[in-house]
Amino acid sequence: MSSTKNHSGNNRVDAGISRRDILKLGAGTLGGALLTVASPSAVDAQQSSGTGTRKPNFVIFMGDGIQHTELSVAGNLIIQTPNIDRIAREGLRFRNAFVINALCAPSRATILTGLYSRRNGVIDNKQRPIGTGIPIVSDYLRKAGYEVAFCGKSHVAGGLRNYYWDYYYGYLGQKPYVNAPIAEGVDGHIGRDRVAHGYSDDVITMAAADWLEGKREKPFCLYLWLKAPHEPFIPPRNLALLYDDGTKIPVPETFNEDLKGYPGKPRAFAACDNHIGTDSTGVTTLEALVKQRYASTVGLDQNVGRILKVLERTGKLDETVVMFTSDHGYFLGEWHFMDKRLMHEPSIRIPLLMRYPKMIKAGSLNDDMVLNLDLAPTMLDLAGVKVPDSMQGRSIVPFLNGGKPASWRKDWYYAFYEYPGANMVPKNRGVRTERYKLIEYWEFDPKEYELYDLQEDPKELHNLYGEPKYKELAEHLRHRMMELGRETGEI
Repeated sequence: MSSTKNHSGNNRVDAGISRRDILKLGAGTLGGALLTVASPSAVDAQQSSGTGTRKPNFVIFMGDGIQHTELSVAGNLIIQTPNIDRIAREGLRFRNAFVINALCAPSRATILTGLYSRRNGVIDNKQRPIGTGIPIVSDYLRKAGYEVAFCGKSHVAGGLRNYYWDYYYGYLGQKPYVNAPIAEGVDGHIGRDRVAHGYSDDVITMAAADWLEGKREKPFCLYLWLKAPHEPFIPPRNLALLYDDGTKIPVPETFNEDLKGYPGKPRAFAACDNHIGTDSTGVTTLEALVKQRYASTVGLDQNVGRILKVLERTGKLDETVVMFTSDHGYFLGEWHFMDKRLMHEPSIRIPLLMRYPKMIKAGSLNDDMVLNLDLAPTMLDLAGVKVPDSMQGRSIVPFLNGGKPASWRKDWYYAFYEYPGANMVPKNRGVRTERYKLIEYWEFDPKEYELYDLQEDPKELHNLYGEPKYKELAEHLRHRMMELGRETGEI
């Protein structure tokens, strides 16, 4: 059996026919393929509100677990991410973007559905599918005349293969960085998983590039969701020694708080098992953690650049809404932690960058609180599709041209559910306002809390909960947390 090669010479998929031939011939080339579900009936009830003008294309880049500081455009003086930076430089950077559940599968399900975790059915990483009959953004876009493609990692049970895709190139669950089993599909039919030789993010990006370079007569939406820099933090071979040049990694102010017993923090926080050197990644030092992640993120940036070049070469760049984001943040040694899950800023804050020169002024910045919950309604709004009343997020389109809705959220609800589970982070929920944050570990007996004034204490060093002068504020925030929890269906 012959095998195709990507642009860098790596074998892409063990198959007896080239990818370009597959894309030309369609689903008939895929032996033993699955027929995926067409757009659900719920979508049929939605009507497009487009004006007849050309709808924008979409390319949605996602990295896995990128802290909001982990880009050079965010002021990081070590890592260089020129291609991702370009999206911000020529577009808009949201500096207060957050996730409502800092975990891979739940966040991705929220981005696809515009729903909180309990509403969409994916509350943790335990292979839960999106709830039966719940449409995702691509269903609505396809109904509105779009071609839709998914390439990469969804982490949602079934790998999104039960949804219709004009083009699909993805894998199930977590797969290795090298020689991953990947399935390919066209016209709603998806073939068997086959080993794709090479660095998986590069292979997947080249598949996406091949699809983009095809004859795209309709507006299109491409989700390109890559694995980097997810643990075990394996960068491409050419970047393996990127920071082995004496680069010094700054030590976070709270790095040694574990040695002091986490003064001021509750038992639930101290009980977390997400310390550097305590998991299966083999990373035992702060320097190794940060350098390997940064090198992996540089690899991700290079793949973003490859797609931007394709869009430029085909004349589609300025007709495309280009978005870059992450499914959650990541601890990079704060409190000696790695991973995510907790409601603290390194875990819940994400990069969110958008480029669309027809609407967005280059170099724009926004400091309003936006959520991953908002991305689905935003995409539909930009496409001229009526946003379903069932979606819990709000369109951020008014922000794109420097405006602001008449009213915008002043607070929002967070909840993490996967306990017991990896890294043994207790269940936690809370409310974040523009200034304050209350965190509750609701299964501890008695319940435990953290309270922060983010204006005076942005690094969350001083837990104010239990101090008499903040008693009234704590009660107010606890009441508001419960109120928001009930409104969102999370309680």
